[in-house]
Amino acid sequence: MAGPQSGVLPDANGFATFITYLVEDAAAVRAVLRDLPRMTDEIAGRAPEANLTSVAAIGADAWERLFDNGRPAQLRPFKAIEGTGGQAPATPADLFVHIRSERRDLNFDLARRMASRLGNSVSLVEEIDCFRYFDSRDLTGFVDGTENPTGDDRAAVALVGDADPTFAGGSYIAMQRYVHDLAAWERLSVAEQEQIIARTKADNVEFKSDDKPLTSHIKRVSLKEDGKSLEILRHSMPYGTASEHGLYFVAYCDNPDNFDKMLESMLVGDGEGHTDHLMKYSHAVTGASFFAPPRDWLEKLQ
Repeated sequence: MAGPQSGVLPDANGFATFITYLVEDAAAVRAVLRDLPRMTDEIAGRAPEANLTSVAAIGADAWERLFDNGRPAQLRPFKAIEGTGGQAPATPADLFVHIRSERRDLNFDLARRMASRLGNSVSLVEEIDCFRYFDSRDLTGFVDGTENPTGDDRAAVALVGDADPTFAGGSYIAMQRYVHDLAAWERLSVAEQEQIIARTKADNVEFKSDDKPLTSHIKRVSLKEDGKSLEILRHSMPYGTASEHGLYFVAYCDNPDNFDKMLESMLVGDGEGHTDHLMKYSHAVTGASFFAPPRDWLEKLQ
């Protein structure tokens, strides 16, 4: 299997920058995509201990404008959802870039160098800087990403395999930016918050299965199909200022279905009125889907 781009599999970092663009000049964008792995390596070489990595991914609507050498088998636009538990909008984005390391300055240098190369070939949709919050907690105060796969399972969950050999080593990505209503959340008692998450807040202990409310976040996203858990590799991080803040949610997977089913379970529910009550305190303002090709696929672009 071809190797993934450098930012797909490593463990979480302290800082990340997420950028989305609309593509205006396909040829110019291809040249930057081809060179991005090399640019990342050059800046990473200044401070190897900071573990600078990057990922570039392309949306369904822009794929054929950029490339003429095949299309990932399951690449499709983001599926907007409107349910009794909330809304998940689909928002325009052709190109997604994920930069991360242990140093904000390195992330800045790579983002700036890439933006300079892109120039007028793209129009910026959004650039969001994220940070680790205490011991990898969401701004709600609960540890985030506890169920992430570890070790070799990260590649098994995140990377396309032999079923789509041209794009083996690539990854499907779904992103959403959530805005939290922390004032409302913090009016709840810790016990009420724990019932919404189905995990203890201070020591991060998951509730026993029978004790998880059907409206809890963990119950709604812990899904099984044919006895097998549906998994994604999360690279979500908190972001924001004192006035607006939340979670930049990013899921990497070998297929887009797992994320779609989790989101539907949260917002539409189980058919019996049970939706994710965490969505009473957070709402998505963006949503887009992409495919991140393997590194060598990018490096061979003309």
